[in-house]
Amino acid sequence: MTAPPPSIADLEPLDRLRQQKAWNWYDWANSAFYTTVLSVMFAPYMITVAGKAAGCVDADETCKKSVSVLGLHLAAGSLPSYLTSFATIASAFLLPIVGAFVDRSPRKKLHMAVFAWTGATFAALLFFLRGDHWQLGAVAVVASSILAGCSLVSYYAILVDISTEEERDRASSRGWAWGYLGGGLLLAVNLVMFLAHDTFGLSESMAVRLSLLSAAVWWAAFTVIPFVRLRDYAPRNVVPESGGLLARSFGQLYTTLRGLPQYPMTMTFLIAYLFYNDGIQTVIYTASTYGEKQLGFGTSVLIGTILLIQFVAWGGALFFGRLAERFGSYHSILWGTFAWMGIVLIAMVLPRKNVVLFLLVAIAIGIVMGGTQALSRSFFSLLIPRGREGEYFSLYNAAERGTSWFGTLTFGVVFQLSGSYRPAILALIVFFVLGAVFLLRLDPERGIAEAGNRPPSVV
Repeated sequence: MTAPPPSIADLEPLDRLRQQKAWNWYDWANSAFYTTVLSVMFAPYMITVAGKAAGCVDADETCKKSVSVLGLHLAAGSLPSYLTSFATIASAFLLPIVGAFVDRSPRKKLHMAVFAWTGATFAALLFFLRGDHWQLGAVAVVASSILAGCSLVSYYAILVDISTEEERDRASSRGWAWGYLGGGLLLAVNLVMFLAHDTFGLSESMAVRLSLLSAAVWWAAFTVIPFVRLRDYAPRNVVPESGGLLARSFGQLYTTLRGLPQYPMTMTFLIAYLFYNDGIQTVIYTASTYGEKQLGFGTSVLIGTILLIQFVAWGGALFFGRLAERFGSYHSILWGTFAWMGIVLIAMVLPRKNVVLFLLVAIAIGIVMGGTQALSRSFFSLLIPRGREGEYFSLYNAAERGTSWFGTLTFGVVFQLSGSYRPAILALIVFFVLGAVFLLRLDPERGIAEAGNRPPSVV
C-alpha cells in the first residue's frame, strides 16, 4: 500500500505576517512628524518667529500684530492655525485624486515612499526657520502636511493587500501601536534636549530646530524599511477608463463618488467617524490648554502628560486589538465612543491642581485613543469595495481633515460665551453622542457584504 504524499504546509499566513511587520514600520516612521512637529514643537516656535517679524516685543502667542501672507494680514499668534487649516482644506480636495491614482497603480509602496521622502524633505527645511524669517517655514509645513496625507492614502490601501478580513484588526492595531511608540520615543528625546538645552550647549531656538530636523530625518530614514521589504500587488477591479493615467484616475474618482450611495453602511460609518474622530482630535488638541488654564498645571506636568498619553496609547492600541478579536471591531469602536463620553464628563469636574486624577484621565485617554483610531482604520477597510481602497481611504482622510475644525470651533465658542473651559470641554460630548448615534444605525454585516468582502468571524 502506497503511503499518501506528505501535506504541504500553507505558508501564506507567515508571508502575510512578514508583510504586515514591514508595513508597521511606516506608522513608526511618519508618527514622528505628527508628534514632534505638528503636535508639539512647530506652532509655538512659528509664533515666536512670526512675532519677531511683526514687531512684537516678546514675540509670543499674545502677539496680535500681523504679518502679510499673500496680501492677507494675519495675526502672528494665529499663523500656525491658519497654515494648518489651509493644509487641511487643500488635502480634502487633493487626497481623493491621489487615491484614484493609487488604485490604478501596481506600485503603491513606491508612491507611499516618494510622498514620504518628499514630505520629509520639506519638513527638514523647518530647520531654517529662525530669526524673523517665517516664510520658508510656512511653505515647508503646509507642503509636508499635505504630502504626509498623500503617503497615508497609499499606506492604508496596502493594508488590504497584506491581510485577510480576519487579520485586519490585529494588523492595524499593531501598526498604530508602533506609531505611538516611535513617535513617543523621538518626542521624549526632543523634549529632554529642549528642556535641558543649556546642558547640551544649545540655545532654545537651536534645540527646537534640531528637534524639527530630527523628525524629518526619522520619517525619511525609517520609510526605507517598508519600501524595501514590502511587495507590490497588482491593482484589482479597476474601473475601465480611457485616456492617460491622470485622466483615468479622475474618471475612476467620478465613478466612485457617483456610486457611493450604493454603499449606505459605508457612508453611515464615514459620518459617524467624522463626529467621534473630531471629538477625539479636539480633546487631544485642547488638553494642554484645559490643564494649564483651568486646572492650573505647569509646563512640566503638561509635558509629562503628553508623553504618558503617547506611551499608554501604544498599549491601548494593542489592548483594543485583542478586544476586537473577541468582540469584533464594530462593537469595540462603539464601546470606545461611550468611554470617550465618560472621559469628557470626568474631565469637566476635575479639581484644580490634582495631579493624580489628571494623570488617571490621561491614562484613560491614551487607552481609548489608541484603540478607537486603530480599529476605525481596520473596520472601514471591510466596508470598501475591492480595488477602491485608495479612493475610499482618501475620502476617509479627506473627510477627517475637512471637518476637523468643528470641535475646536465649538470649544472656542462655548468658552467665549461662558468664560470657562469646563463647559467648553463638556460641549465636546456632543461629538461622541452623534458618533454613537450613527454607529448604532449601522449594520456592519450588511455593510461588509455590500462591499463584496467576507465578514470576519466576529464583527
